[in-house]
Amino acid sequence: MNSPDLSRLIRFNKPYGVLSQFTAEGRWRGLKDFIDVPGVYVAGRLDADSEGLLLLTGDGKLQARISDPRFKMEKIYWVQVEGLPDEAALEALRRGVQLKDGPTLPAHARLMAEPAALWEREPPIRVRQSSPTAWLELGIREGRNRQVRRMTAAVGFPTLRLIRAAIGPYQLDGLAPGSYQAQEEITPQSTQR
Repeated sequence: MNSPDLSRLIRFNKPYGVLSQFTAEGRWRGLKDFIDVPGVYVAGRLDADSEGLLLLTGDGKLQARISDPRFKMEKIYWVQVEGLPDEAALEALRRGVQLKDGPTLPAHARLMAEPAALWEREPPIRVRQSSPTAWLELGIREGRNRQVRRMTAAVGFPTLRLIRAAIGPYQLDGLAPGSYQAQEEITPQSTQR
């Protein structure tokens, strides 16, 4: 029996300031500064000013299953917002909000405590002494450009820090920023919620 090729899927905790590509551009670093595994490509993307889970694979079918919106793989984000969202704002996110490019699908949205074992961001977020902040857990099944940031702004609570915690069944699971780990692929049946 052959052992599974664990390099088929790599979980990476992308730090702030790193692009979802191997080549650096301008002030942003590239993945080559962190990942030395030949033949893998990003499955989905995460903006340079966002942090957290990024998946890479050399398997084209797996890459499509992870990144293609048709498969509706839920992405979970931890979002630090300016202000204290009320139930009306959370309910608006749950129903879907109107953005310039159309309404969003309904989202999973709830207030949460600051994530356990949260790492320091470099550079730190801007903090206003006169304005409190809160953490939200937001789950979406779309992948529009800067969607989470636009959604929280649409309900009156701008995003200060954005961390992707999970993509379907794949999670950060305590992975330190800038580190990666090969992971065995999870079967498609286990990705359903």
